[in-house]
Amino acid sequence: MHPNIIHLGFLTIPTFGLLAAIGLMAALTLSLRTAVTVGLNADSAWNAGLFAIVAAFVLSRLLLVVTNLKSFLAYPILLLMVPSLTPLGLLLTGVSVFVYLRIKQLPLLATLDAWSPCGTLVWAFLALGHFAEGSDPGTPSNLPWATAVIADSLRVHPVAIYAALSAVVITFVLLRLLPSRRRDGDIFSLTLALCGLAQFLLTFIREPAFFDNAFGTLLDPIQWVSLGMIVLAGVVWQLPRRQVAYAV
Repeated sequence: MHPNIIHLGFLTIPTFGLLAAIGLMAALTLSLRTAVTVGLNADSAWNAGLFAIVAAFVLSRLLLVVTNLKSFLAYPILLLMVPSLTPLGLLLTGVSVFVYLRIKQLPLLATLDAWSPCGTLVWAFLALGHFAEGSDPGTPSNLPWATAVIADSLRVHPVAIYAALSAVVITFVLLRLLPSRRRDGDIFSLTLALCGLAQFLLTFIREPAFFDNAFGTLLDPIQWVSLGMIVLAGVVWQLPRRQVAYAV
């Protein structure tokens, strides 16, 4: 594993962070194309995407500081380097992006359609980052491509690579279908369904992460989230939505 791509004295560049940054820039660049495909202004979509990224970063760090104020006052730089994207941070980011889109008069579902393949592209880069730092372990495997861990005494499924490949395939499918969508939200709902299904299936070869929660230990937490994505996809699909005039 290669958690750091550069480590020279005090200069350390984590591989995950670098791949995440590349993925975000690639997604923003892709949004210029997908925005035009769904009939949005490319610059407006770029600005909205940039706002979403900045909002996620700022709000996640703000929550981290608020919930760990004493640690922040003692070790501010060290705390701010801790990964801090949480469900609450994502929720607040979603609310702020929704407000931004309303202010800028950008249609929500059409924007989400344009962003869907961009989001799965980011997922591919993040999965590669997880593989590089070894933070998404799989279950034991004897397959030829299994990853060696613990001084080669154990080989496991490279779940992060599977996730990256799934994300790439989904991205290409979405880009292929985007020009022929018939209603606003079609691509977004399809994205939720495909990503939810992929993540649900991957948990069967991913190291279990059971812990006490409101739903008990019947399913892995990621499986609950995946099922939620699939249910949300069904809800969006059933909503009355604007027909796309240029659909074929």
